[in-house]
Amino acid sequence: MSDERWHYESGMPGVAWPAISIPQAAAKLALLQQLEHTQWLPPHRLQDLQLRQLELLLRHAAATVPFYRKRWQGGATAQAFIELEPLTGTELQEHYAELKSERIPPEHGRTSELRTSGSTGSPKRVLRTQLSQLFWDALTLREHLWHRRDFSRKLAVIRRGPSGTHPSWGAATTGVFRTGPAVGIALEADVDSQVAWLQQENPGYFLTYPSLLREMARTCLSRRTRIPALLQARTLSEIVTPELRKLCRDAWDVPVIDMYSSEEVGFIAAQCPDHEHYHVHAECLLVEVLDESGRPCPPGEVGRMVVTDLHNFATPLIRYDIGDFAEVGPPCPCGRGLPVLSRVVGRTRNALVTVDGKRHYPLLGQTGYLDIAPILQHQFVQTAFDVLEARIVTREPLTAEQTERLQAHVAKHLPAGIQIRVVRVESVPRGPGGKYEDFISLVPLPAVEKGPENEKM
Repeated sequence: MSDERWHYESGMPGVAWPAISIPQAAAKLALLQQLEHTQWLPPHRLQDLQLRQLELLLRHAAATVPFYRKRWQGGATAQAFIELEPLTGTELQEHYAELKSERIPPEHGRTSELRTSGSTGSPKRVLRTQLSQLFWDALTLREHLWHRRDFSRKLAVIRRGPSGTHPSWGAATTGVFRTGPAVGIALEADVDSQVAWLQQENPGYFLTYPSLLREMARTCLSRRTRIPALLQARTLSEIVTPELRKLCRDAWDVPVIDMYSSEEVGFIAAQCPDHEHYHVHAECLLVEVLDESGRPCPPGEVGRMVVTDLHNFATPLIRYDIGDFAEVGPPCPCGRGLPVLSRVVGRTRNALVTVDGKRHYPLLGQTGYLDIAPILQHQFVQTAFDVLEARIVTREPLTAEQTERLQAHVAKHLPAGIQIRVVRVESVPRGPGGKYEDFISLVPLPAVEKGPENEKM
């Protein structure tokens, strides 16, 4: 934490330097110092420390949470952890009251109820404590440190939530580091207005959803609009593709830095500062990637993610199936012992399903679309096992030649036998959480589920 661009904020009247932090900020800094050390521990040592914390969580859940007390009967141990039945999203919805602890440690601070947006049609509630937020803030500071951000710069944000101008970057940095302002514009604004706003604000960092970033980068590239001060494009909540990374390089000559989080369990993983894959925040979460038989996936395989929040003693989420799939990565050359996810490939409903029950996670070559036609927005919807609708937004209808070229381009990235229908629409709507999905499958899995396939398209 010796970067000269990071200026500590003092909470002591009459003392500017050396800074004396307020207690909450001091706790963040203390955690950050530990996290900077633990990231370099070897995997077996990290696992030992996780099991130590897991024992405390399991003991608390068995004694104070009615749902687990009933499910586990005689309790649970870290040694038998992998045999515990995963908690499903439906169970979290239906048994929320029973999943709340009867005796939350008062030292964990005030509780607040988090309600998820329900962007997948399944809104949920989770009770969290101030301790949970403290860990999230410290992890956010580590992610800033990894990517050597200059806090004196302006941060521009387009996402669900309030817009306007704010004096600092947000909760993580408040009271800890002095930052430039954060500015925002409504997510509902049209892309032309958002691009004009971004050019006028000229921020050092821009945080938004990958889908909106793609639209804005395409617009800027076509108009040769530059954002001179921009250093990084930061993304959250949706899938980042290699095409998007290239598009941002072409449009603004900046990298895309992605982060992976869940409203229920918090900040799960952050992009490595030296590579494009992700490091799991193992100090706070125990993440399992499992195959269809419930066994851990080896590097290179895709499986469903089951996550345990190690520090939420208000609504303990133990072996929680968050509905996402990810590909396990090998140890990182950077030297960090934190587990690696090569990519997060989306939820079950984002997988293309073939009639034999196999799931595929298509990367449909989005950067090639502009070579075919001036497509402003797109969304692919699987309506049957052998039918994929390409819903596109254009100012003018496509010609027959453009339609054929688009169909052929997309088909190269799909399993054989899938018919592609091009449908022109007025707009592509976002979900209730402000998220945009460029691929949705409306096809239910066959009766016999084969599980995710390790497809790289």
